[in-house]
Amino acid sequence: MTQVSDRPWSDAVQDVLHAGRRMDQRGWVPATAGNLSRRLADGRIAITRSGGHKGFLTEQDVIEIDPAGRPLDPSQKASAETLLHTQLYGSDPSVGAVLHGHSVAATILSMEIDTPVLTLAGYELLKVFEGQSTHDTALDVPFFNNDQDIARLATVVAPSLGRMPAGYVIRGHGVYVWGRDMAMALARLEGLEFLLACELERRKL
Repeated sequence: MTQVSDRPWSDAVQDVLHAGRRMDQRGWVPATAGNLSRRLADGRIAITRSGGHKGFLTEQDVIEIDPAGRPLDPSQKASAETLLHTQLYGSDPSVGAVLHGHSVAATILSMEIDTPVLTLAGYELLKVFEGQSTHDTALDVPFFNNDQDIARLATVVAPSLGRMPAGYVIRGHGVYVWGRDMAMALARLEGLEFLLACELERRKL
């Protein structure tokens, strides 16, 4: 079990706590929704335990798992969606943080749009995503059908790994966004949520 003197672990936990408060302020993690994680340089992963409110996280609400998603302390319970985090870490060694939230815009748009992707085009904020240097571009955000069988859902997501610079959305559920560190993951999450909110507002006009 991780010791208090483990500074890298402590830093990772603080990153998760900060992200949880930030996402709660924006209304992206209502009730016990969402899950957040941060990978350490040695491969350990700090992730929110199952069932906690992300706006009121304490250090005890962040648990340590191995790259396969197993809690190092068997008495602790990781989120049911841990596999979607470890899948991203396993697919790209540069991924250092993964965030999952449940915003109103992501939930409504993913339930109302019946195409497999939402194309975001012409927005200045597209430049927040990897590989983009101008607003004069378009990015597809994949929508995957919700599934309580997370292992099965992961197999559906798998073919798109490496081709989702803006993240992805689970229909009626929420978004997954990642980055090389927590700051980048938060910036991309805020960028995607802003653009989803813009798309929702445009459909109201």
